[in-house]
Amino acid sequence: MERLSQRRTDPVTGERYHTTFRPAPTPEIQARLRQNPRDQEENIEKRLETYYRNVKDLEDFYEDAFYVNADQDPYVIFEFIESCIIKPLPCKKF
Repeated sequence: MERLSQRRTDPVTGERYHTTFRPAPTPEIQARLRQNPRDQEENIEKRLETYYRNVKDLEDFYEDAFYVNADQDPYVIFEFIESCIIKPLPCKKF
């Protein structure tokens, strides 16, 4: 929630910022930042609700899919995905 709800965009330059992790460098830029309506907490909550309502059906449909922990360095994520595609690990069928 924090990652999404605190995203902002500078309408002049198109540059993207985050109020915690990558704040605007000057008060002038900070004052003109705008939030996408999709990034408001109530809209994020609706999207998450839809996700959790449908995730089980998706998991059942894509039974050969693999889980990717995307909270890592992009290179590590790429290497993991590549290894799953080229030489998939054996998996137990339920």
